[in-house]
Amino acid sequence: MPLIDLPLAELHRYAGRNPRPADFDTYWTAALRELDATDPRPELRPNPTVAGRDIECFDLWFTGVGGARIYAKYLRPKNPAAGSVTPKNPAVLQFHGYSGNSGDWHDKLGWPATGFCFASMDCRGQGGRSEDTGQVKGTTLRGHIVRGLDDPDPRKLAFRQIFLDTAQLARVVMSFAEVDADRVGCFGNSQGGALTLACAALEPRIRRAAPVFPFLCDYQRVWEMDQAKDAYEELRLFFRVFDPRHEREAEIFQKLGYIDCQHLAPRIKAETLMFTGLMDTICPASSQFAAFNKITAKKDVVIYPDFVHENLPGQIDRTFNFMLGL
Repeated sequence: MPLIDLPLAELHRYAGRNPRPADFDTYWTAALRELDATDPRPELRPNPTVAGRDIECFDLWFTGVGGARIYAKYLRPKNPAAGSVTPKNPAVLQFHGYSGNSGDWHDKLGWPATGFCFASMDCRGQGGRSEDTGQVKGTTLRGHIVRGLDDPDPRKLAFRQIFLDTAQLARVVMSFAEVDADRVGCFGNSQGGALTLACAALEPRIRRAAPVFPFLCDYQRVWEMDQAKDAYEELRLFFRVFDPRHEREAEIFQKLGYIDCQHLAPRIKAETLMFTGLMDTICPASSQFAAFNKITAKKDVVIYPDFVHENLPGQIDRTFNFMLGL
């Protein structure tokens, strides 16, 4: 098999390259305090787009840090407690890929039809309906990875706010009367995989997490593999425009460490099932394993040796069955 990354045995030992800031734990402790002080003010508005006798669909709005109103699609079984042995239902959260959105309603209907409550969030400032209220000093270029890199305050990094939005969504859904807060899972592909890791790290009540080829892991490794293209292209563009001689390279990767999922991974308590294509050049397998190897909770990884950053056959069904264990 052609090899574009480390052999599998080495992937399982790989410890990551991107530096971890010395005050990383303090940074995220303070971020969670800010989230604690943010009233989510959730609002559910019935959405008639999909009509079903046994399913209710809602536009869910809540407030994230900085006052941004964040949007998610929310679906639940009608009268979820009726005729049930348990009065509450498990819930699953879904996160989308970079620059995308929560998608259509139809492909989510299987979850409430099986007894789950289900929420799919639009990331702020991307392709959906969520607000982007971020204000940073200095330059930004296209993407969210580099947004805030030139601001002296690392709290202005855009992905800090998005990571916190995932935890706020979890808190909101867990607060609903029809949801069993002890039976909540999350999943997503690419950026959605990264946000799955972030959500499970920042909300320790998440019970199961299924990240699929997670993005936003081990930026320096991606750079050193010359894979700063496609989803990571903004890193190359940032250097070319704002640091063409790489005089600030060490500083930049150090700052990116605050929003590197590998450093959040040790906080995860959820049982984790990761899916990885070994030929992935968009989110190289080693960058994914940098996070996976730091998870101390029960975990497993499903390997697709010949697959790149694409649909992985059987992954959706396996994720669904994994969440049935909630």
